[in-house]
Amino acid sequence: MEDTRAVTALAALAHADRLRAFRLLVTAGPNGLPSGEIAERLSIMPTRMSFHLAGLDRSGLVHSWREGRLVRYAVRFEAMRALLAFLAEDCCDGHPEICGVAAPPSCSNSHAIREKAFER
Repeated sequence: MEDTRAVTALAALAHADRLRAFRLLVTAGPNGLPSGEIAERLSIMPTRMSFHLAGLDRSGLVHSWREGRLVRYAVRFEAMRALLAFLAEDCCDGHPEICGVAAPPSCSNSHAIREKAFER
């Protein structure tokens, strides 16, 4: 993963509302949640939540799609794993298994998998 992609993803998470939304979407799984429901669950005004969700979408950490009048958002789990792998990549001189929970199973040195995760 390139540093610029990692910085973009981390910047998207560097706001309390976006971080809370991302964590909620992680628990929701691949089916995601409609933007209105995310806003309601987090007690955030829908327009403000839409702004933050759009930022997460641009970062590549989540994706969105329309279902009729609703816009659903879901985590791009490969992108999340790629970011975690990037952060743990150099842990203990290239031994990410030492990082424990911080190093997901996909922490192998497969650069191509990590790069592909952020492609749209």
